[in-house]
Amino acid sequence: MKKGTIIKVSGPLVTAGGMEDANIQDVCYVGDKRLIGEIIEMRGDVASVQVYEETSGIGPGEPLETTGEALSVELAPGLVSQMFDGIQRPLDRFMQAANSPFLKKGISVTPLDREKKWDFVPKVEAGDEVGPGDVLGEVQETESIVHRIMVPFGVAGKVKTIERGEHTIVDTIAVISDPDGEDRKVAMLTKWPVRYARPVTEKLNPIKPLVTGQRVVDTLFPVMKGGTAAIPGPFGAGKTVIQHQLAKWSDVDLVVYVGCGERGNEMTDVLNEFPELVDPRTGQSLMKRTILIANTSNMPVAAREASIYTGITIAEYYRDMGYNVAIMADSTSRWAEALREMSGRLQEMPGDEGYPAYLGSRLAAYYERAGRVIALGRDRREGSITAISAVSPPGGDIAEPVTQNTLRVVKVFWGLDATLARQRHFPAINWLNSYSLYSLQVRQAINTILGADWESYVKWVTGVLQDESRLQEVVRLIGIDSLSDRDRLTLDVAKSIREDYLQQNSFDVDDSYASLRKQLKLLDMIKFFAEKAESCIDASLTYEKITEGSDDIKEKIARAKSIPESELERIDGIKREISEFYDGLRGEVEQ
Repeated sequence: MKKGTIIKVSGPLVTAGGMEDANIQDVCYVGDKRLIGEIIEMRGDVASVQVYEETSGIGPGEPLETTGEALSVELAPGLVSQMFDGIQRPLDRFMQAANSPFLKKGISVTPLDREKKWDFVPKVEAGDEVGPGDVLGEVQETESIVHRIMVPFGVAGKVKTIERGEHTIVDTIAVISDPDGEDRKVAMLTKWPVRYARPVTEKLNPIKPLVTGQRVVDTLFPVMKGGTAAIPGPFGAGKTVIQHQLAKWSDVDLVVYVGCGERGNEMTDVLNEFPELVDPRTGQSLMKRTILIANTSNMPVAAREASIYTGITIAEYYRDMGYNVAIMADSTSRWAEALREMSGRLQEMPGDEGYPAYLGSRLAAYYERAGRVIALGRDRREGSITAISAVSPPGGDIAEPVTQNTLRVVKVFWGLDATLARQRHFPAINWLNSYSLYSLQVRQAINTILGADWESYVKWVTGVLQDESRLQEVVRLIGIDSLSDRDRLTLDVAKSIREDYLQQNSFDVDDSYASLRKQLKLLDMIKFFAEKAESCIDASLTYEKITEGSDDIKEKIARAKSIPESELERIDGIKREISEFYDGLRGEVEQ
């Protein structure tokens, strides 16, 4: 270890001299209390260190010690269902060590439990040749996650011994003899520096849709497994609401949820809700496939900058096992604010609105770590990371730097609308200014999955909503009485699409999640209603005559979204009632 002396303390930034042998990104112990920090700048023998803990009480003259290692995360069984802070300290065990619900300085806790034993089942035998990424064996981490123990990067050779049975994560489970004859001991625990992407064999184009169960997303603005999406919106528009919904119901194997600079009560909601919710894919608790990284607004600001990298590195680890992973970052604006604060304390030249000039490249580097890949290893495991991040532009102004730099690299934009949120329309995604560059691919994939012309339904919905926007302009100018009967019917159909299809109730167990099959059934019913009503217009019936006595039908259409997945045939019954009602109206005219 290399030692220096603290010269200056400026909030989370500490400057130390006598550090000529240190390197950028080295982890340090700061002061007599040995706070954790990381070197972010070197000028001669003076190192600037961002400290991941509260620096009050630290002063000039105290020692600063560098470990010579980069900031890394521990990767081993025991990650799933846990809650860590931005530098992977387990908050439950940290609270026990501190004997307090608040963070205390200088307390050291190992990220993963060194005492717990896991049942290791080998997948190779002594004498087998292995290389980086090859699976040595498996551990049943939770009911839904099989943890694959992989050969660490940089290790290759012949398996000399491999031990089946109960082991802690630091026990030697295998010995690999490299080509030089040197024996390398392998444990279940490995480390990886968070600022470096884990290597892969090949990066692939995304081809499978991420089914979220949120109708406005799956129908109008879908994302692919391995894709990237941003959720910009003003305060109170529902960014956290939709991220919670996506984390709950997306058809991925694992969710890494990063609460970066957001309010603590939002992470509390996750902790309280997720253990009680049942994953529709596995039938297990949602916490059995969730990892939480919590660096809330009252926690040290420097650790906020590290939390995003901690989350994406853990996501890459499970991706390399062959899993589809989703990482939710809430929000990257708070992460960018931490960058801005540290940049200001380093006296760097500011860019737009005070953010550092490298903001765009840092955001791009983060999103580039998402994607669908072939992992290292001979069995060519395929995995993916889908990156979905909230952005919190001040005053909802998406022209600000964080949003604009984000939109340059992501392919899906879910623009949240505060007006919709105030109307209690959730998810509050504005269907007129949002977009997805994956739309065509996803529609074609869903055509195959459902065996139906899904694309035609989506085009119809889009057309009706655009017509509604145009007609609303006319109504605001000269009143609804100026519209034709057909246009007034279009407004009714659009209202049904908005309120009976796009709007969802997260507190309704049957409406919170909608499978693709249910979405198709609901869309087909609303389109059928529109076609039958239009046929009455074609038969010279007036709008008043068509709507007279239709309240019961409209009520059943509105309530259809709360029909359980196991009873979707009831929607066919509603269609029959629609047919009987409007066919009866046409019959009266023909007589």
